[in-house]
Amino acid sequence: MSLLKTWMWDEREQPKLETIQPVSVPYASTSADRAMFREEVFASLLYLERRRAERAKKRFVLMLVDVKRVIAKPDTKRILPKFTSALSTAIRETDIIGWYLADNVIGVIGTELGETKPGAVQDRMLEKVRNAFHEAVGMTKGCTISVTFHFFPEEWEEGEKDHTANISLYPELSRQEQAKKFALGVKRSMDIVGSASAMILMLPIYAAIAVAIKLSSKGPVFFRQERLGLFGKKFTLLKFRSMRTNCDARIHQDYVRQFIAGQVEKTAEEGSKAVFKIQQDPRVTPVGTFLRKTSLDELPQFWNVLCGEMSLVGPRPPIMYEFRAYNDWHRRRVLEIKPGITGLWQVQGRSRLRFDDMVRLDLKYARIWSIWLDLKILVQTPAAVFTGEGAR
Repeated sequence: MSLLKTWMWDEREQPKLETIQPVSVPYASTSADRAMFREEVFASLLYLERRRAERAKKRFVLMLVDVKRVIAKPDTKRILPKFTSALSTAIRETDIIGWYLADNVIGVIGTELGETKPGAVQDRMLEKVRNAFHEAVGMTKGCTISVTFHFFPEEWEEGEKDHTANISLYPELSRQEQAKKFALGVKRSMDIVGSASAMILMLPIYAAIAVAIKLSSKGPVFFRQERLGLFGKKFTLLKFRSMRTNCDARIHQDYVRQFIAGQVEKTAEEGSKAVFKIQQDPRVTPVGTFLRKTSLDELPQFWNVLCGEMSLVGPRPPIMYEFRAYNDWHRRRVLEIKPGITGLWQVQGRSRLRFDDMVRLDLKYARIWSIWLDLKILVQTPAAVFTGEGAR
């Protein structure tokens, strides 16, 4: 998980924050003006900085300075300019400053961190900010200020199981959710009605598959696997078991890493394109081969949809080791919309697409999403399943 620390200065070593509401403020050591961006502009600049970091592989830090308890006083107009002027002296000329949350939290985007360790960046910035505020407003008022640091791209320690995204780095997502609140409510209603109806109508099929699995190999009917949902939150995905029990997962881990990196060899059987799933996997049972070919192994995921962990339509939820192999821009597919049973890439090539193309389709779906698009994908899904094109 990305480094996130909150600092509350005690009364003896406290500095203080000042900000200004105009679009620009005096830059302390020069006659030039320092831009102080409005909330919506700052959010847009943060979005663009994330994209730049993804493309150029350059890290940045978002420093958030909570000033709401200080500026909510009669002398706000006098204090705000001091805060902003002090903050401007403590950061670099290339850093970006603005309202992260209007009249409550100031944001600073510290760009071009290079290879400096997060802890070193944090200590250095905190020391500069502390000294600047101490000189500008004294220690007493500084005790009401907190500072947090959020690094991008987010990093996880080896073996760490919590891959939840640091939502502070994505302020535009909450705005988008509010703007689409009604449409998302309709989508959720479709998920509930659709998944409940499917499970009831398909009970005979569920029973037949369960019997076939039990007769063909030892082990449970259902396969449970931890996946990452919206914002990287973990959930347990259900499938009909298609493999033998106690199989070595390293075979699939190695294959997935190679596929994401574009290193999977093309086969004569699959033609000119490598596929996402292992071909002729020795771990798969004969019944499992049929279930995978027809996508019937996915039917238990209607339960995940009913529970709200997935949607009928959305990106495929990744496995944890798959997510850790992602490039920075790949991770956006778990941030922008809830995962689903079917989606654009499932009906436009399924496993035959290159991984980057699959991700681009997921991101396109999130960008242009509408109820009408969901309906079109749902209508196209049966044909993709029946033809078995690219399915394994």
